[in-house]
Amino acid sequence: MSTTYTPMIQQYLRVKADYEDAFLFFRLGDFYEMFFNDAIEASQILEITLTSRDGGGEDRIPMCGVPYHSAPQYIEQLVEKGYKVAICEQTEDPKQAKGVVRREVVQLITPGTVMEGRALSEKDNNYIATITQFDDETYGFACNDLSTGENKVTLLTGSFEQVLNELSLLGAKEVVIDRSFNGDLQRKMKERAVTTISFEDDIEGKEAFEHVIEHINQDKLRMTVIRLFNYLYRTQKRNLDHLQPVELYQIDQYMKIDYFSKRNLELTETIRSKGKKGSLIWLLDETKTAMGGRTLKQWIDRPLIDEKEIKRRQAVVEALISHYFERQELRENLKEVYDLERLAGRVAFGNVNARDLMQLKRSLLQVPIVRELLEKLPIKEAQEVAKKIEPCVEVTDLLEKAIVENPPLSIKDGNMIQDGYHAELDQYRDATRNGKTWIAQLEREQREKTGIKSLKVGYNRVFGYYIEVTKANLHLLKEGQYERKQTLTNAERFITPELKEKEALILQAEEKSVELEYQLFISIREFVKKYIPQLQALAKVVSEIDVLQCFATVSEERHYVKPAFSNNREIFIKEGRHPVVEKVMNAQEYVPNDCLMNSQKELLLITGPNMSGKSTYMRQIALTAILAQIGCYVPATEARLPIFDQVFTRIGAADDLISGQSTFMVEMLEAKNAIANATQESLILFDEIGRGTSTYDGMALAQAIIEYIHTRIGAKTLFSTHYHELTVLEEQLDNLKNIHVSAIEQNGKVVFLHKIKDGAADKSYGIHVAQLAELPEELITRANEILQTLEQKDGSKEKTLKKPVLSKVEEEAQLSFFDVPSKTNHEGLNSKEKQIISQLKQMDILEMNPIQALNTLYELHKKLK
Repeated sequence: MSTTYTPMIQQYLRVKADYEDAFLFFRLGDFYEMFFNDAIEASQILEITLTSRDGGGEDRIPMCGVPYHSAPQYIEQLVEKGYKVAICEQTEDPKQAKGVVRREVVQLITPGTVMEGRALSEKDNNYIATITQFDDETYGFACNDLSTGENKVTLLTGSFEQVLNELSLLGAKEVVIDRSFNGDLQRKMKERAVTTISFEDDIEGKEAFEHVIEHINQDKLRMTVIRLFNYLYRTQKRNLDHLQPVELYQIDQYMKIDYFSKRNLELTETIRSKGKKGSLIWLLDETKTAMGGRTLKQWIDRPLIDEKEIKRRQAVVEALISHYFERQELRENLKEVYDLERLAGRVAFGNVNARDLMQLKRSLLQVPIVRELLEKLPIKEAQEVAKKIEPCVEVTDLLEKAIVENPPLSIKDGNMIQDGYHAELDQYRDATRNGKTWIAQLEREQREKTGIKSLKVGYNRVFGYYIEVTKANLHLLKEGQYERKQTLTNAERFITPELKEKEALILQAEEKSVELEYQLFISIREFVKKYIPQLQALAKVVSEIDVLQCFATVSEERHYVKPAFSNNREIFIKEGRHPVVEKVMNAQEYVPNDCLMNSQKELLLITGPNMSGKSTYMRQIALTAILAQIGCYVPATEARLPIFDQVFTRIGAADDLISGQSTFMVEMLEAKNAIANATQESLILFDEIGRGTSTYDGMALAQAIIEYIHTRIGAKTLFSTHYHELTVLEEQLDNLKNIHVSAIEQNGKVVFLHKIKDGAADKSYGIHVAQLAELPEELITRANEILQTLEQKDGSKEKTLKKPVLSKVEEEAQLSFFDVPSKTNHEGLNSKEKQIISQLKQMDILEMNPIQALNTLYELHKKLK
């Protein structure tokens, strides 16, 4: 650091050295200033003017700044883009400072530690996560939502993909790691899920948060959580009394839905728009509270596998459906409940204001009503939930007595505390009000005394109270009647000894009143802080009730049914529907379909034309399973399902441009993920596997995958394909069944019936689909001509659908073609047959595609005959 810089700039550089990865908002008077590279970058990002100042060096220093009162909006912009902002305040009274006023960073705001503003979405958590990498391919994973105080920790073993999946599931905004963390893994995190990576090497325990981790006994888990909490305390620089006890969880306690499957099924956002509209959560979200909205998302992300807990949720949903009026009243009351979790967080954080406390009071007033409504439901599950509701009466009573109904935003300007709450405050207010009454009386008296009707008694912060007379009326005043105080263009201002005395009393009373109100507010906040654990527990119960009433509302309105669960791995869905498609369309237009899979039929091979509804059918099965396992009713007239441990999907096609992977590579990676991790209790949906490569490559891969799932895994599988040749597998694989989506031709045009039927489809209708897409008629005609030529060249379509019966010679040739060592000797063959086999070995049959090879074999077979 150059000693030629001014003391203030040297102070700035000393602070900035500890926050090199953040924009430093340096408080100078009424502005936050930025210097050097911070100023250059911030001026571009925030579109504010870049200036410069003399800093004592050879060159002028780049500088830009924002007014302190509007700083939050600029900080939000930076944090939303993934940057960090260090807030450096004056921590010394300038009047008492000897030299440069002392300044310190009072908070580091990062994407994962936002507590308020636009960066916080009402119905989404704002998670910060940490990963600790251990030597034995084990990863400690912890996350926190600072705005709610929620904390979770787990151990993940094996592939780093599990870690990436958790990060994606949470939508973590920031990840904290140590500096030695594997660089390739850091790159993968940035590609997949994370906007900001931060470093924290300190893993020493802290007394401040020991109470929330005391029940975590395993060293690896404690180490992981401590790293995260150290970072939070280091950046926030305050007590975080709202941190909740850390929840230890295991990912196999829930249905696993990997990143790809969650995206393909559009559970919480759509693939195209990346927004909620058109997703499952968009359909379901009839919650009335922000807390309920966040809980709904958590339930969708992590469906249950505990049948007992699923049925507990179902029981409350069923009771709410059958008690319509109680449910409607409950919904109305929940509308008045604000975000208890984040209000508790703001209380602990110290940035709560009087309006927030009024929201808390109004919320707590609804709690006894909510409990009473639940008690009316005649089931033990509802009674158990009701018992968990603690109204926090002491907090409600205090806020009722203390805070005015419509307080101001600022807590430093007074007018927050009710009359009668505090005797001394009432005295100050009485003095202020009486003084102002006296001022108004003085104005009336002086108008009568002087005869000047326009005379007024006013006030401003610089000159205090004054008597103002226009210059046109000065002649009506007696000499020395008032003491001159200020001359204006059109008027003169005066004071009197009596007015000065009264001014001193009024201002002193106002100043003391405001100061006392602030102190009283702090004491009220501290009282509420003691109840943070109760408020957080209440928030959890209320959010659960909100989600269950949401399920009841959607289920009744959309005519869903309560699903049953089978112990023999049976799927029985009668007239099932895709919940989102049905809503987007009209319910009367949607064509429902059955899905019947008993313990002997594990794999459905689905054929049918494009646009006929194969993908929709597959997705609706998965969504039905997810709805059932979060405790909601399902879109069907009857449903009986196994409880799935995992759902895997490969639906849709998209290049992964960030990591440089083609559509086909993405397809193969998703298929590999399913095949490597699925169990017999899983659900697999594969749509058009193999279409990203050549026809015969794709067909071979598709068949091999089907056979592997059928023989090795045994998971319930829906496999859609355009390879009609694969339908012969029904004859070879005992647990495979062909079904198809029906279509008919009318007047040369295809009509999709969107109805699932048994058996294989007889045609692909690809050219008909192109015709529906209104490709040029000339092109359609030419495509038909080419199709006829190809079909004649390859023989009839029926021939390719059947597995041919091969002679011994043909078997020998086929073994050669597939490069399988032949164990067949030539005994029993005549000389002509031996000659043909010799010819085969000399041919370039290995260069042929399978259809050409088989046609060659048929020709040779004719010669033999």
